[in-house]
Amino acid sequence: MRMLVLEDGAPRCLECADLGHLVFLPRGDTALTRRSREESALSAVVVRFNRRRGRYERQGVLVEEAGLARAERRCLADTEARRRRRARDARRREREDARFAEAFAAEIRRLFPGCPPDRARDIAGHASVRGSGRVGRSAAGRALSESAVTSAVAAAVRHLDTPYDDLLMSGLPRHQARRRIAATVETVLRGWRREGTGAPGAAMPDPPGASGMAYPDGAVRL
Repeated sequence: MRMLVLEDGAPRCLECADLGHLVFLPRGDTALTRRSREESALSAVVVRFNRRRGRYERQGVLVEEAGLARAERRCLADTEARRRRRARDARRREREDARFAEAFAAEIRRLFPGCPPDRARDIAGHASVRGSGRVGRSAAGRALSESAVTSAVAAAVRHLDTPYDDLLMSGLPRHQARRRIAATVETVLRGWRREGTGAPGAAMPDPPGASGMAYPDGAVRL
């Protein structure tokens, strides 16, 4: 691109206008452009006339080479500072996420004492992934509300302990698939709510001397 300087209404080359020692910095990097002009004793804006639009459009700036070098060093320093800050923020988020997942798992075990500890940790880890949009990242989930924790556990049971996914893959509408496996999910949740039952749907033993039939709701009827 040939550059000319309008001086007293007449075009002149850069050398003629005493600007030949300047270097061209294309537009695009706002911070570098601003700092290059700050570091240069002499600078000039480069424009080009767009005939189709009927206006001048900025192309970049002319700055001193030494000023550009200083500006680049400043930008690199900022880039490194931002990289270190992002790394610190990432480590902080990892610690926060780990603490939250532990708290979520503890709440699962409180509400469902029969849920195996490993399973509780897996459910909490899955539900609380940052940016996933899952129930653990909702406002209720972050507050460890009982409904949110129960929803996370129910979702895990639905996908891992029932044929729910297979039903969806077979083309069954989601609401119908959920109705079909609802009883199984509730049976597992009911079993986990009982203290000391480590397996999904495990039945509670009859107390000594009891007789009769155990019903799904846990009552013994003679």
